[in-house]
Amino acid sequence: MENLELEILFQDEFFIAVNKPAGMLVHRTNIAFEENVLIAERLLKEQIGQKVYPLHRIDRPTSGVLVFGLSSEAASLVQPLFPTDDVKKYYLTIVRGYMSENHGIIEHPLKKKLCGDLQDAKSEFWSLSQNEIPIASTNRYPTSRYSLLKVYPHTGRMHQIRRHLAHDRHYVIGDSTHGDNRQNHFFRDTFGMEQLLLHAWKFEFIHPITKEAIKVEADLPDYFINISEKLGLILPPKEGEN
Repeated sequence: MENLELEILFQDEFFIAVNKPAGMLVHRTNIAFEENVLIAERLLKEQIGQKVYPLHRIDRPTSGVLVFGLSSEAASLVQPLFPTDDVKKYYLTIVRGYMSENHGIIEHPLKKKLCGDLQDAKSEFWSLSQNEIPIASTNRYPTSRYSLLKVYPHTGRMHQIRRHLAHDRHYVIGDSTHGDNRQNHFFRDTFGMEQLLLHAWKFEFIHPITKEAIKVEADLPDYFINISEKLGLILPPKEGEN
């Protein structure tokens, strides 16, 4: 922990964005009292020498863009923008099967915090790449199909992307909570991979103070790149690349 530094993707006098590794919590929670648990908020505070204020959350097993305010005042200016188009979050994920369409919207109500009242929830997806590999992941078919998706959650419900894709039976690979355990075992046994294949790829927002359009992109972790190559899935180019 002493040598760990978060990759800083963007910083000005009001906000800072980092690339959160998978397995790291955003801030202290009821499960944050495990021995040696990594907390992004605490690590970043120590790294830059000042208090930071999380603007949003991403799940512990999810990697990618995480944005903080450098003051409570700055954070309070962005947080009300999340339900609007002034803030957009795009994820990359690998799922089981081929989508029925290249672009679509999943609108399926979800229970708040996995229980309680239903809340409206909307996720938009684009199928970026798909491939069939000559290896059986189940006893049903001799081959296996996978898709790389870009997903934009219009709402911010708990585990929304994972739950929406599971509802459509396109389970996120490596999801031990809402996923397909047969697929997870297949990836562990065949490729030695246990990570959740969900990455907070891009974060775009209208800067509430400068009014600039800010775009932040986080590189994919190595395990995501490696498994994409093994599955024959083509990753999108980085911003500015052809």
